[in-house]
Amino acid sequence: MIDIKDKHDCCGCTACSSVCPQKAITMKPDDLGFLYPKVDKTKCTNCGLCDKVCAFNDNYDKSLNISEPIAYAARHKNMPEMMKSRSGGAFAVLSDYILGNGGVVYGAGYEGHFVVKHKRATTKEERDEFRGSKYVQSDLSGIFQQIKEDLKEGLNVLFSGTPCQTAGLNSFIGKALRQNLYLVDIICHGVPGAYVWRDYLAYLEKNYKKEIITVNFRDKERFGWKTHFETISFKGFDTPKSFDNYAYIFNSCATYRLSCGICHYTNLVRPSDITIGDFWGIERIDSEFGADNKGCSLVLCNTEKGKKFFEIVKHQMNTINAQLKNVMQHNLYKPALLPKYRIDLENDYSKLGFEKTMKKYGLLGIKKSIIIEKKQAKRFVKKVIKNVFGEKAVEKVKKIIKV
Repeated sequence: MIDIKDKHDCCGCTACSSVCPQKAITMKPDDLGFLYPKVDKTKCTNCGLCDKVCAFNDNYDKSLNISEPIAYAARHKNMPEMMKSRSGGAFAVLSDYILGNGGVVYGAGYEGHFVVKHKRATTKEERDEFRGSKYVQSDLSGIFQQIKEDLKEGLNVLFSGTPCQTAGLNSFIGKALRQNLYLVDIICHGVPGAYVWRDYLAYLEKNYKKEIITVNFRDKERFGWKTHFETISFKGFDTPKSFDNYAYIFNSCATYRLSCGICHYTNLVRPSDITIGDFWGIERIDSEFGADNKGCSLVLCNTEKGKKFFEIVKHQMNTINAQLKNVMQHNLYKPALLPKYRIDLENDYSKLGFEKTMKKYGLLGIKKSIIIEKKQAKRFVKKVIKNVFGEKAVEKVKKIIKV
């Protein structure tokens, strides 16, 4: 029987609840909206399947991985199509192929009032909802069972999600049905709780006294690929409004799931056939490829299936082979660093709610502005010292005045 004593040890992938033949496990939200398994002991037969299927550990299945990933920089050749994506459009190309050959695609979309949930698509129009960043842990309820049914019917299935989600799905599906399943994971920084996103939208609607009708976590079209602003459209307003509030909260790592701080997949042995993400640092291998600030995907082919799949579709993209040493970014070699106050924030959230908690920890309001100004001042001082006295002088001064 699965028993989560430490919340760090559960990523919320739903594999345990999906595999239970007695339907004894349900996923229940905590104060931030993260789902954890709850066992109904009156239904449980202690078969052990839930413990066996759990892949959130260092022993997740690596049997299909090649010796090291093959890396590419990639950009969709169709610029309008690339602009619909947050990076270089690699996901669109991969999913177009599956859909074009009668398969189905699963990805993170919206349900209700912008609740982030995994959904099933059989057309490009349905799939387009999955495009674009969504900085919230998606709800996977019922999805793993639905994918298994698709595979049993002989359909090709592409599933895109975070590494913990692909690892959980891979373990749940098992090797017998794995042949027609294409796993695509993203380079994940960490996932905030669903309630934080829900309450942020409610906070904006209260302030503007208007209903939100569209959301965009990263507005590449207005601000470029490298700038992170969320754009929100309100009912009755002619033009959308842009903010950096949620982006700031996200980048603080303060509302991430606790398991993100010990993630087992922040390495190059990825639990998927293909890994995609932003190619930060593309200028290290080609100064022109991403210079227009319109986006560039990093693609890692992790298995033989992933290699063959990418070879089939890459003619639709402009690609450059890349050495692994030139593609490394933080979450490809270590987990997110959660702030020391992470547990305190969760406890306060249950008592104070979104606005008061975020302001208390400097993630919203005047305190946030002061923190940002201090950081900007420190960066300016370091830049001046470096330009005048050199890099070594910066390190000496940092020790003396804590710049």
